[in-house]
Amino acid sequence: MADQSDIAAVLLTNEVAVPKQPPANSAKIQFGKVIPPQQQILIYSPDEWEAFIQEWATGKKPSYSKVVRLAGATDMGIDVAGLTEASGFFGIWDNFQCKHYDASLTPSDAVPEIGKMLWHSFQKEFAPPRSYRFIAPKGCGISLQRLLLKPIALRERLFEKWDDWCAGKITSTRAIKLEGDFRTYCEAYDYSTFTYVNPLEVVDEHRFTPYFAARFGGGLTGRPTTESPPSVPADDESRYLHHLFEAYGDNKKTTLAEAGDLGPWPELTTHYHRQRESFYHAESLRNFARDTVPPGTYEALQDEVYAGVVDISEGPHPDGLARLTAVAQAATILPLTENGLISVVKVQDRRGICHQLANVDRLIWKK
Repeated sequence: MADQSDIAAVLLTNEVAVPKQPPANSAKIQFGKVIPPQQQILIYSPDEWEAFIQEWATGKKPSYSKVVRLAGATDMGIDVAGLTEASGFFGIWDNFQCKHYDASLTPSDAVPEIGKMLWHSFQKEFAPPRSYRFIAPKGCGISLQRLLLKPIALRERLFEKWDDWCAGKITSTRAIKLEGDFRTYCEAYDYSTFTYVNPLEVVDEHRFTPYFAARFGGGLTGRPTTESPPSVPADDESRYLHHLFEAYGDNKKTTLAEAGDLGPWPELTTHYHRQRESFYHAESLRNFARDTVPPGTYEALQDEVYAGVVDISEGPHPDGLARLTAVAQAATILPLTENGLISVVKVQDRRGICHQLANVDRLIWKK
């Protein structure tokens, strides 16, 4: 019988050392290993996959006037659609057929969906789409790719397999036979409109939508440099500047209406230029948000700033300028922690948001 010390020595000889790891940064400690988007999409639910494709298609505007997502048993083979005209499904439109399966799509997966499109367009439920694209996280298998690249072969396979693959899957009430006027319609249909999209291509294009960072993380790209305000104020500055000059006049006990009136008070002239610079910083952030984060994110930031300063705005102040100064100072130190734009918000943006709120009369300096 072997001595226990000998057994321990053998076990230790076979011990595998812990692999040497690079130092962990704070992001890895907090969030763990970053999973690439092309792997994340593999674990989506079918509903989440459709939502992802809707985001991707929305990023293709202005190609589409509207992107819609249909759900339920009555979708008639339409998952996500890009509409180009006010006439909607009776104008020019594209269909994105979303399939989230454990394997690549096969002809038996796709042909029944094509059958639905043929039948319902024949029934004039909608006009035939300009393009019909299959999109799946594991893509289309080789056999389906080849079929979709050969329209005549696709039509022949559809006719050959109609009874087995299509007839009983188009409606829940009856089998649809391929005969009569419907057969004639299917024979004349343009099968080159049926195609597919590579899932990696979808992920790459999704990067340029406002939804990518919120869905996959990785932080926001750097903001572009804010342009200096034009020498002559733009029309969309009129309201906050009106409130600003009212604050100046309230402080100096006179009527002030434009920059030229500030000559006797150089400190107000420099203050005026700083306020316009802050406003343009906030406008630059608004434009940046439009392209990089989901709709409503910037408006939520404005609401958070408003909630943080409104009590100060409504409190007692000797004049309008004092109120503006107190509100702007409070905005610069607000503990903003939840909004998706926080990582790129600057002090000037916070002050500028106060003027954006004044531009729509949510904040008024002279009471």
